[in-house]
Amino acid sequence: MPYLDVEGASLYYETDGAADSPCLLLIHAGIASLRMWDPQIAALASDHFVVRLDMRGFGLTESQNIEFSNRADALAVLDHVGVHKATVIGCSRGGGIAIDLTLDSPGRVLGLVVIGSGPSGFPEVELTDREDELFDEVDAAWEAGDWIRQNRLEAALWDFGPERREEDLDPAFVATAYELNAINISHIAEQPIPIGLEPSAYGRVSDIEVPTLVMVGDFDITPALLQYEYLVTTIPHADGCRFPNAAHLPSVEQANEFERVLLDWLGTHGL
Repeated sequence: MPYLDVEGASLYYETDGAADSPCLLLIHAGIASLRMWDPQIAALASDHFVVRLDMRGFGLTESQNIEFSNRADALAVLDHVGVHKATVIGCSRGGGIAIDLTLDSPGRVLGLVVIGSGPSGFPEVELTDREDELFDEVDAAWEAGDWIRQNRLEAALWDFGPERREEDLDPAFVATAYELNAINISHIAEQPIPIGLEPSAYGRVSDIEVPTLVMVGDFDITPALLQYEYLVTTIPHADGCRFPNAAHLPSVEQANEFERVLLDWLGTHGL
């Protein structure tokens, strides 16, 4: 399996497609690993060079407890596989990293796609009573050291959304949602310290000049919905897309529709 050794970590990554095709860099959500992109890889790799990695603290990447930059890790993988510029696609936490990377290294980014994400430094948003209740359950499981319960509660809160019941959703999606986050339990003892972007991305996204697509699921939590509105109205000429039957992971829950929207947008912008 391919690993790249960098200071304080061994980064697991995968590539698909021809190396001389336009590059897509995929950055996963904090409730998943690079496996979350599996449904789209075949279609994307047919005419792109697809690069994805497990960030520190996730998936098959191994981390030490030192300060590091998520942006530098992503660029290190691109450098390692011989890519100078890429369209960066990130979900949730990965979308925040993608925004930071675009602002920090604009010469490396051709296009930007964010899903259920907000910019670093976004002001705190008041949660609904139901969201508060669900986050309190996740926090209580963490404080009790019940990692399996905490992991499943976290996946359910984000992937199913605060207003939907597990039993009303596609059982295959439910099983996949839990599976995608379960691998991250093995990283509980790891405490790598990410170095944030300074100044943060909030208030700077109007400087983004590359084609940008902002996506969100209608059943996502309140902060994600407000962050979507902020990004799609503040990034110059950003395109927006809402998925009416998804929460935080539309690329998993509505894989075919997500793939269609993404491929159409990439084609429109020649990316």
